[in-house]
Amino acid sequence: MEVKKVAFIGLRHGHIVSLYQRIKNDPRFEIVAVCEEDEKAAAEAAANWNIPSTHNSYEAMLNEVEFDILAVGDYYGIRGKRIIAAMKKGKHVIGDKPLCTDLQELAEIRELAGQNALKVGEMLDFRDYAPVRAAKELIDSGAMGEIHAINFGGQHPLNYGTRPWWYFEAGKHGGTINDIAIHGLDVAEYLTGNPITELNGARTWNAFADKEPHFNDCAQAMFTLSNGCGCTADVSYAAPVKFGFDSPFYWRFTIWGKNGVAEFCARDKAVHFYDNNSGEIRTIPPVSKTLSDYLEIFVNELDGKVEERGTEHLLNISEKALKLQAMADK
Repeated sequence: MEVKKVAFIGLRHGHIVSLYQRIKNDPRFEIVAVCEEDEKAAAEAAANWNIPSTHNSYEAMLNEVEFDILAVGDYYGIRGKRIIAAMKKGKHVIGDKPLCTDLQELAEIRELAGQNALKVGEMLDFRDYAPVRAAKELIDSGAMGEIHAINFGGQHPLNYGTRPWWYFEAGKHGGTINDIAIHGLDVAEYLTGNPITELNGARTWNAFADKEPHFNDCAQAMFTLSNGCGCTADVSYAAPVKFGFDSPFYWRFTIWGKNGVAEFCARDKAVHFYDNNSGEIRTIPPVSKTLSDYLEIFVNELDGKVEERGTEHLLNISEKALKLQAMADK
């Protein structure tokens, strides 16, 4: 692949830092511009992450800078508009999740990608966590038999006061299901090889964000895979703040197969398999990987290769998350 020029829009979430560092250190890319329109956010990004902005106007950057790829890390509610504006100018896009917070915007992104042969990348990196890869190998081995039920909890600490301030501003967050559950939807499909075919229900409500009663920090959802496997999820901001992300409740999966049950969480890394055939509890060691595949998938698509978890999958999984969010919002 010839060197691709990348421009960044928005430095409103820490996730974008890892993408910035990967692209900065990858000879296949050249960062040619960084835009953060909010003065406070720009100053914080420069001071805390050593990412200086070259522009304070997105429109100016789009019109003045020659680039191939837009990398998006703005607040959630504006991402769709940022992506659409770039795609109308023929730019590929890659960004943090979620891509957008509106189904109509997602439909336009899909249409632009198809019309202009543009690629969309998304930082869905949870499928590359060591225990997820180990669980994938276990399921693929056939040891568990057909998977009939999955339950996962993606509870996060609210971190009120240190989490980006825009989370709690009207119109900027877009919903807890769309924010968090998309990782779990993606992993459920990845682990089983079965797509989500039915969205059964969803609910959000306010419980822990006492100072922000409009912010629905708790969220649950239910969906079905193509083989009939039932999935239930809780992705609330309910995790104890004092434990941060270091608790067994952070991305905890229980997977019920015909021949046994497997369980893992992000912290413990190993997978515990309760083997119904042998009566043994087997510990499956983690399968680690240095970097997530999301960037390689994006690069492969830019090179014209077909990727199972490329643009089409990312748009589909984003649509399912948004539809569950819309279901809850009703």
